[in-house]
Amino acid sequence: MRFGVNPNMIVLAREYNGYSQAELAEKIGMSPTNLSKIERSDISINQEVLSLISDVTRFPVSFFSQEGSIVPENMNYRKREKVAQKLLTPINARANIVRLHVQQITRALDTKLTAIPAIEVTESLTPAIIAKQVRKLWKLKNPITENVTEILENNGIVVSGFNFGTERVDSRCVLTDDKVPVIFYNNSMLGDRQRFSLIYQLGHLIMHTFHQVDWERDVSHEANLFTAEFLMPEADIKDDFSNGVTVPLLGELKRKWRVSMVALLYRADDLGFISENQKKYLLQKFNELKIRRREPLELDVPIERPSLIRQCIAELKTQRKFDTKDMAAWLHLSTDEFIQLYG
Repeated sequence: MRFGVNPNMIVLAREYNGYSQAELAEKIGMSPTNLSKIERSDISINQEVLSLISDVTRFPVSFFSQEGSIVPENMNYRKREKVAQKLLTPINARANIVRLHVQQITRALDTKLTAIPAIEVTESLTPAIIAKQVRKLWKLKNPITENVTEILENNGIVVSGFNFGTERVDSRCVLTDDKVPVIFYNNSMLGDRQRFSLIYQLGHLIMHTFHQVDWERDVSHEANLFTAEFLMPEADIKDDFSNGVTVPLLGELKRKWRVSMVALLYRADDLGFISENQKKYLLQKFNELKIRRREPLELDVPIERPSLIRQCIAELKTQRKFDTKDMAAWLHLSTDEFIQLYG
């Protein structure tokens, strides 16, 4: 294409803003068919059209000349079973743009992040056993994980939060071309759900990202089993359930383990401390108390704040004597968009 335009960046800019091809085409005075051909590299683009797309999407012209491909949506979402594609598309676009930034920043800093372990699930190597191995590898002696985000970032995983625009999607993960893992989470979540979602994605990264996974495997269930053991180790939590499980007890244990009461209830069930009828009864009590969807405010777990990518940006600004405007331009962003993403 003329001007060295990468059509993938046109797609990302459009989807980042939540526009369909028809909507963007209308805004720039072009037929959807021609815009589709531009995005497929079937026809070239001229400077005038590129400037119009830049204005409408609020990305500088330089954004569209970046190299890079789009990582497709994959199984590594934590979300409700049914989510409209219109909601997923802008999340995926933003994740791809931040992925490109992480790649650009880590290459510029020549950052050698710690490689995460890649462990394949087998009959003898269950998700729970893998979780135990990772905890041991990372020297997590305290069974209660105080700050999940800090642990992930200390072990070479970039964590990035933004508002997904829906409560139906919690998180997803991707790899840069250099295999740097990035976990994205919905920053509208409460702290207990945030922590569970981050470790859920860690499970995906370790067990599923570097291995061929048979389609019939329930990878979401495997990630949940990994998370349960990582955040609520069986050897340490079983005594908490030994005298019976009640709603008040689950509230007390939420303060201790920093996971939701519902997660604790399912953990007690998985470990055989309650019967199916007891689980149904307790869930019914949750509904009666109106705490199934929103647990008591006084039990809220603090929201964790990632810092690794901001630290890298600060280091790069110092090295290159960049101000915020310079840094935004280097990442092919407007200053306002840079502040929204990383400010």
